[in-house]
Amino acid sequence: MIQITFSNGEILTPTKIVCIGLNYTAHIAEMGSKRSHTPVIFLKPNSALHPILTPIPIPHNAGVVHHEVELAVCIGKTASHVSESDVFDHIAGYGLALDLTLRDMQKKAKETGQPWAIAKGFDHSCPVSSFVLKEEVGDVNNLDLKLEVNGSLRQQGNTAQMIFKLPELVAYISRFYTLEEGDILLTGTPAGVGPIQSGDIIHASISGVASINTTIA
Repeated sequence: MIQITFSNGEILTPTKIVCIGLNYTAHIAEMGSKRSHTPVIFLKPNSALHPILTPIPIPHNAGVVHHEVELAVCIGKTASHVSESDVFDHIAGYGLALDLTLRDMQKKAKETGQPWAIAKGFDHSCPVSSFVLKEEVGDVNNLDLKLEVNGSLRQQGNTAQMIFKLPELVAYISRFYTLEEGDILLTGTPAGVGPIQSGDIIHASISGVASINTTIA
């Protein structure tokens, strides 16, 4: 079981990873998808977690793997049916995550109306940084996200571009899933997703949260 580490030395163990799809308008356009009136939710198992500073293994012979840089949120207190005004009382801190996706497999699943479970939840598909306490981060609705592959800029955006902001997301999710201490929420990715392969060097950053360099194994 991968544990979540914080800048103050605290360690938490998540029970689940709740992910949001299609939360940036430009990403919706590049995927040829349609905007949803409610958050698009899917889950990753805990076995998807991977320490992001350790070389990241990806599946071979399973089609193209895409990178998606995202703001990760760690829950600090049980949240069930919380109001938007109370959401930040239930958040412990923020980190940087990659939502790795088997894009060919996801595309086929969409075409046949099947779940995305394997395409999104395979082993090591959620590399995550250490987390900083929420008090150490400024305006969570104004954080720059950036990802480069081998020195070439792929993704650049800001959390201000999220369709569903953090209070709305957590309040909505908590109507259906009880969020436990240590659980992780991925909040969606800006445009620019693209393929990665073994040997690639990734630099990813979220202003005030994390700036990392890692490699694809």
